Amino acid sequence: MNDSADRPDLDHLRPEGVDDGTVAAVGKLSEALEFVERARGHLYEFHQLIGHADLLLGDAVDMLTAGGHTDEATRLEREVLGRNVITGRWTFQVVEDFDDNYWSVFRSEERRVRDALQEGKRHVFEAEMKERRRTHGAPGPSARP
Repeated sequence: MNDSADRPDLDHLRPEGVDDGTVAAVGKLSEALEFVERARGHLYEFHQLIGHADLLLGDAVDMLTAGGHTDEATRLEREVLGRNVITGRWTFQVVEDFDDNYWSVFRSEERRVRDALQEGKRHVFEAEMKERRRTHGAPGPSARP
């Protein structure tokens, strides 16, 4: 095995002078951002599911109308079709507001803290955990690809 492959790459080494508490805190901040990323994915899933449901509802309204059930179709069209999911907002507006006013700010702040405290290095906490947990010198758990 190449000796350098058994050492972590420089992008994941703790910068000189950074203490354990700082690495743990930045790691916790990054973990929090990962959960925000997951929540964002669910928000986009919600956006797409509601949009698809509205299209299906439109089909149902058309079918009810074609079948002579105009009262039911008219009420569905008036009460539900194209309805805001939150007062004044469709889901795309919820997604945009989340992205602009929470997600992008959180990402920017996480990056700012990493830049200030870890020279911008990502996943230092995890890289150190990997080094503690892997079997050194074995090909499967090597330090890097």
